Amino acid sequence: MVRFGFQAHPPRNILTYSSSIQFMRSPCVEAGLIPPLIQLLNSADQEVLLQTGRALGNICYDSHEGRSAVDLAGGAQIVAEHIKALSQNTEPENEKLLTVFCGMLMNYSNDNDSLQAQLINMGVIPTLVKLLGIHSHNIALTEMCLIAFGNLAELESSKEQFASTNIAEELVRLFLKQTEHEKKEMIFEVLAPLAENDVIKLQLVEAGLVECLLEVVAQTVDGEREEDIAQLKTSSDLMVLLLLGDESMQKLFEGGKGSVFQRVLSWIPSHNHQLQLAGALAIANFARNDGNCIHMVDTGIVQKLLELLDRHVEEGNVTVQHAALSALRNLAIPVVNKSKMLSAGVADVVLKFLQSEMPPVQFKLLGTLRMLIDTQAEAADQLGTNGKLVERLVEWCEAKDHAGVMGESNRLLSALIRHSKSKEVVRTVIHGGGVKHLVTMATSEHMIMQNEALVALGLIAALDLVAAEKDFVGASLVSVLHKLLSDERSAPEIKYNSMILICAVMGSEPLHKEVQSLAFIDVVSKLRAHENKMVSHQASLTEQRLTAQS
Repeated sequence: MVRFGFQAHPPRNILTYSSSIQFMRSPCVEAGLIPPLIQLLNSADQEVLLQTGRALGNICYDSHEGRSAVDLAGGAQIVAEHIKALSQNTEPENEKLLTVFCGMLMNYSNDNDSLQAQLINMGVIPTLVKLLGIHSHNIALTEMCLIAFGNLAELESSKEQFASTNIAEELVRLFLKQTEHEKKEMIFEVLAPLAENDVIKLQLVEAGLVECLLEVVAQTVDGEREEDIAQLKTSSDLMVLLLLGDESMQKLFEGGKGSVFQRVLSWIPSHNHQLQLAGALAIANFARNDGNCIHMVDTGIVQKLLELLDRHVEEGNVTVQHAALSALRNLAIPVVNKSKMLSAGVADVVLKFLQSEMPPVQFKLLGTLRMLIDTQAEAADQLGTNGKLVERLVEWCEAKDHAGVMGESNRLLSALIRHSKSKEVVRTVIHGGGVKHLVTMATSEHMIMQNEALVALGLIAALDLVAAEKDFVGASLVSVLHKLLSDERSAPEIKYNSMILICAVMGSEPLHKEVQSLAFIDVVSKLRAHENKMVSHQASLTEQRLTAQS
């Protein structure tokens, strides 16, 4: 916020002075001075307008009463109209008045969402953007515009208005002129909230912001001053943010041949942790469609990420670990990449982080492994018979404080069984105590997780019912299946796989007794009339099986 000063001689400055003193603001409001001040905004005398703007700005400074009084008297609207009318005039006295008026609006709306929204609705943003272009030579007015942008850009409703202006070009043009750290930081503070909008992301890319950011990175990467470190972080973070937009990301990727993409790649082997982090996050953002992922895997990016992770097994920088694992997870999504990444040794490197106690790293590690083994029977078999991995998964299945880690652990446990279809994997999971977690997973609120659990449990029952029998009884599997079949909200796939599983466990005497005691025939017979043909058909088969073995 801005506190305006005064000059000692003219009498009309007394109010400007009084209003700048904190304990005088409320008395100014209580004395009814706001409406007469607002009337003075209709004056043709520039000095009167200047002092009135200063007085109103001071009254609004950190004062709820002052802002409310100015709002009630319609002061902001009149000031906004003055700014619009005077915006083309580049005379020094006019620029001084514009600076005061912009400061007054900033004090009026600072940290107040409803008053900021009011200014946005008045159309202040396009006017301020024009001011920035016309008066870029005036440092004080430019800074006032930037502070105002910083305030308004936090509001989501402002983004559409900003996107309809040439704010991207103006900010990039202004950035190129700056040599001082503080001035660049002011522009960064406006760019960060604006760059959250996908339309503005693309505008900033097209205006050449990326080239500016890369230049800042090049200039500060070896710097040891605090301001160099700060600028490096801000520039590289903003670069990653620009890549979150699909259009802006694809424009910079340029089929994997873009100079920006190549520069970002060079950050990964850097000695600087901030650049390593930004490089890995950038790769994760580029890896948001199959085409990009396939190209990157074919051009050797996986090896760079593995080398980076190897450097951080001992160094243990959690943010870099998390970012590199995120990139690998995304790259592993296309089917054609999975075997290539497994051959490159991705699973082995990822397993080095199995002892990590950091939930964000655990979460990404689990997701990466799950993506890698999808449809890859040999890899699922190899990992599924790894006792240490299964033991850790079972441990994480109980991480109630970290729902994401718990969910991913359950899903990976299920995936190891589903993709390997291996008796050895099933035995490893049973021996490791994983069965009860899969039964609990079948009651998840997420249908996809329920289904994955039921398919895995069906395979366990089919491949080694004898070994699993005790765990099935202990986890009340039959009771869970009865609830799933009785619940009208259960999806057709859930009902279908529950009936498959009921048939599979009938070979066990204790489980068979539980099925009989819960009167499954009544529930299943109703499902013969189900609208889904697969469900109704399976209901008929299950009813026959239950009747035959009753």
